[in-house]
Amino acid sequence: MSSNVGLSTPRGSGTSGYVQRNLSNLRPRDNAAPYPRDFDSIKHRQRQPDRAILDHDRKREVEVKVFELQDKLEDEGVDEDEIEAQTLALRKRLLAENEKTGPDRSGKGLKPHQVHELAEAKIEESEKLRRALGISADYEEGSHWRKAEERLRDADASRDKA
Repeated sequence: MSSNVGLSTPRGSGTSGYVQRNLSNLRPRDNAAPYPRDFDSIKHRQRQPDRAILDHDRKREVEVKVFELQDKLEDEGVDEDEIEAQTLALRKRLLAENEKTGPDRSGKGLKPHQVHELAEAKIEESEKLRRALGISADYEEGSHWRKAEERLRDADASRDKA
């Protein structure tokens, strides 16, 4: 044994004398909290979708449909030039449709791993709600209470002067 740790001799103890640390012992953390204590400084920031990723996903959907057509035509034994012409026509038509109609921003049918699509749908939903409730675009949360507090301070200050 070294450093005066464990048993001086394992004889008669029914153990091998091997010393291991207690993994279930939780050491106290340092005093820093994992969150800020000033809740006024915390503002909700909505996650902004990455346009490049959204465009890539839309183009990928188009390419999947084009590839399915190409695979089907190859199985049918269609000539290579005809396959190329049909796939090119389908690609142009789908891209034009995608540009004309725009993306589906309903958020329905999206999977949890599609975070950029979900973020885009959430922003659109928030905008729709803001317009429906008549909230201005430059509205700041809690501004009503700040204005009320300022009026009270002004009233107190004018009362103190008088």
